[in-house]
Amino acid sequence: MNEIKIGLSKKKIIFAFIGSAIFVALGILFILNPEKFVSAVFRNVYFIRIAGFACIIFFSLCLIYISFKFFDKKPGLLINQNGITDNLNFSSIGLIKWSEIIAIRSQQVMSTKFILIDVSNPAAFIPTNSKFKASLMKANLRMYGTPLSITSNSLDYNFDDLEKLLHTEFNKYKTTPNS
Repeated sequence: MNEIKIGLSKKKIIFAFIGSAIFVALGILFILNPEKFVSAVFRNVYFIRIAGFACIIFFSLCLIYISFKFFDKKPGLLINQNGITDNLNFSSIGLIKWSEIIAIRSQQVMSTKFILIDVSNPAAFIPTNSKFKASLMKANLRMYGTPLSITSNSLDYNFDDLEKLLHTEFNKYKTTPNS
C-alpha cells in the first residue's frame, strides 16, 4: 500500500501561536487602555474596547486550536489509493475519495495559493453538525464552485510540489476501476 504522509510544520504552527498570542495581548490593551489607541481612524473609545473583546475571543480560540494542532500526531495530508485525507484545519472533512473527485485546480488570492478539489456532489461534503464549519464551506462553494480547498501554509511541503503530487496521484488512481 503506497501512502504519502505530509506533516504539519511545527515551525509554522509556533509562529501562528506567537502571532495569536500577540493579538490576544493587544486585545487586552485595547480593553484596559482604549484611550491610548484613539486616532483619526479609531476615534471612539467604545469601538476600540469592542475590538479588544473581539480580538481576545477570536485569537484565544485560535490559540486553543493551534495548541491542539501542535500535539496532533495525524499527518496534515494523507494520500493513498483511497483518496486524500485532509487533516489540515478546522474546515477539514477527512477522506475525499478519488471516485468523488472530478478535478484538482489551483487558485491564488492575494499572496495565498490554495488547491481546490472539485467533487461530483459538493453539497455532500458540507457538514450538518457544525453551522460555523458549514458556513465556511458554503462560502467556498459560492466563491470557487467547491467547498474543498487545501493550502500548504501549515504543511511542511512546498505548494508547487504539493500541486504536482496531487495531480499525479489523482491521475494514477482516477483511472483505477476500484477507486
